[in-house]
Amino acid sequence: MACTVEHRFIVTDAGSFHAKKWTPQNPSSSVPIVLLHDSLGCVDLWRHFPGTLAESLSLCVIAYDRLGFGRSTPRNELPSIHFIEEEATDYFPSVKMHLNLGSYILFGHSVGGAMAVNIAARDEGCVAVITEASQAFVEDRTVAGINAAKKAFDDPGQMDRLKKWHGSKAEWVLRAWTDTWLSSEFSDWSLDNCMGEVTCPVLAIHGDNDEYGSTAFPEYIAHKAGGISEMTILSNCGHIPHKEKPEEVINTIKLFLKKNAVT
Repeated sequence: MACTVEHRFIVTDAGSFHAKKWTPQNPSSSVPIVLLHDSLGCVDLWRHFPGTLAESLSLCVIAYDRLGFGRSTPRNELPSIHFIEEEATDYFPSVKMHLNLGSYILFGHSVGGAMAVNIAARDEGCVAVITEASQAFVEDRTVAGINAAKKAFDDPGQMDRLKKWHGSKAEWVLRAWTDTWLSSEFSDWSLDNCMGEVTCPVLAIHGDNDEYGSTAFPEYIAHKAGGISEMTILSNCGHIPHKEKPEEVINTIKLFLKKNAVT
């Protein structure tokens, strides 16, 4: 089975979003999966996963670069401490409109998972949420992991690798992550204000060796969701399950969607 791949730019009042769509032959449903990337991510950093996911599930998969990332419009000011909620209230609605999304499934990696929860809490069009290595609050392990990553970027080679994906926006991308998450103002952030409003089925996937958060995160997401929810802990897995254990991630998603008759 092969996928048709389509690039497009979504032009909004806020800026231009780069998006990419993978369409399998004979999709089994009109409901697509929308991918939300992590703090240093972009469309291209999903690599082969979206195409494999589309083929395995026979569903269209869409990914987009948030403003300031990848091939989307650069941003000058760093995000506010409310940036996770603002993705749901200020930016995703425009993306949804321009992509003509009706019903859809959200798959969010890391901070993208927190954004997915916020979107689902506000939009009945979201029929299922899959979080992967998502944070639910700020843990000591989260702060320690980000501090270690920030120090690692003192190596010029690390920044060069980030520039490969974000070009001249790379320094902004790094600061948008580290400066925000390490600020005292952000230390009391959590999903408390929206988790109970998510009534669609929720699946929380997490690696037991995730350097940015313990299994307290998926436990929180699964236990506080307002509807059907479950979690899957992957053994010997770090912060990027879709890269480290793609088959397990896809099989878990396939079973979850089938069990809950999502598509």
